[in-house]
Amino acid sequence: MDFTLSEELTSVQQLAQQIFTDFTAVDQLKATEQQEQRFDANLWQALAEAGLLGLDIEESHGGIDLGFYALSSLCEEVGRTAAPVPAVPVLVSAAGTLRRFATDKQKEQLLSGIVSGAHLVTAALEEYGNDNPAAPSARAQLVEGGCSISGTKICVSHAASAKRILLSAQTGEELIVVLVDPHAAGITLRPQTVTSGEILHELVLDGVQVPDEDIVARGGKALEAMQWAQQATRTALCAMTVGISDKMMRMTGSYTTEREQFGRPVATFQAVSHRAADCYIDVECLRLVTQQAASLIDQGRPAEEAVLIAKIWCGDTAHRVSQASQHCHGGAGVDRDYPLFRYCLQARQIELSLGNSAQLTGELGARIAEEFLASA
Repeated sequence: MDFTLSEELTSVQQLAQQIFTDFTAVDQLKATEQQEQRFDANLWQALAEAGLLGLDIEESHGGIDLGFYALSSLCEEVGRTAAPVPAVPVLVSAAGTLRRFATDKQKEQLLSGIVSGAHLVTAALEEYGNDNPAAPSARAQLVEGGCSISGTKICVSHAASAKRILLSAQTGEELIVVLVDPHAAGITLRPQTVTSGEILHELVLDGVQVPDEDIVARGGKALEAMQWAQQATRTALCAMTVGISDKMMRMTGSYTTEREQFGRPVATFQAVSHRAADCYIDVECLRLVTQQAASLIDQGRPAEEAVLIAKIWCGDTAHRVSQASQHCHGGAGVDRDYPLFRYCLQARQIELSLGNSAQLTGELGARIAEEFLASA
C-alpha cells in the first residue's frame, strides 16, 4: 500500500506545522499549563481560520472534506508540538462520528460550529473498567419524547465547556447513542487530573432527560457508530504518539550530540547510539501501522485488526521511546525547565487510554485463536 502523501495533504501538513510552531513555544506552553483548563483558544481559532478543523467534515457544513487520513496527519502534529488543543476528542471522537452517523439536522446544528471554532462538541467513550463504548454499563430508559440516561463516564475532555457530549448507553436490548447537554439537570461533573497533568472530568448522569432530537442512533446503527468512534479515536491517539515519539527521539539525538563526556559527544558511545537506533525503528514501525489503520478507516474498509495492532505498537513505542529518552538525557530529562517531560507524560497518558498494550494483545490473540479454531 502506498502511503505517500498527495501534494494537497503535504500542503495541509506543512500549514499545520507552521501554525503549531507559532503557538507552542516553551513560554507559551508554560503559560497555558498554569490555566485551569489547558486549552489555547487562540491556537484553536487559528486552526479554524486555516480550515484545519474541518479536514474531515463535508463542504456543505463548512469543512474541506479531505478525509480521516488527513485528520490523522493533523493529530500527529498535535503530538509533535504538545499543542494544548482537543483535536482527538472534538474532531475525531465527536465530529467524525457525527459526520458519519448523525441526522442531517444534528449535523447542521453542530458541525459548522465545530469547523468555525464557535463551539466544542466532545465525546465520553470510557467508563470505569470499560473502554468499549459499544458495550457500555450506562443505562437508558425510553420515555415519551426521548430517553432518560443514568451512568458514569470518565476522562471526558472539555466536558464543562462543550455544547454537547456524545455518549452511548444500553436500553436493555439495544444500544443508543445520544448527545447530552453538560449543564442539563441530573449531570454532575467532577474534575479528574490525569497523568499528562490535564484536567478531564468524570461525568455522572442521574436520570438525565435527552429529547428525541438529540438521539443520534439506535440499534445496529448505534453499534456501528460506537465501533467507528473507538477505532478512529484509537488510531488518532496512535498518530499523536507518532508525533510525540518522533519528537522525543529527535530531542534525544540533539542532546546526546551536544553533550560531551570523556572528550567526545555521548552520541558516539555504542550503547547510546544503539538506544537511539532502537527508538528510530520503533517510531517508523508505529508510523507504518498507524498509516495502515488510518488508510483503512478513511476508505471505509474493515479496520478492527489493523487498529488493534496499531494501538499495541502505540503503547509499546510510547513506553520504550520515553524510557530511552529519559535514560539518555540523564537528570536533564526530568527537569521541568526542559521540555522532554511534557512528551513523556503525554506518551504515558495515551499508552493507557482506550486499552493498554497487554490488554489489546490478549484481545488480538483471542481473535486469532477464534479464527483458527473456526477453520480447524
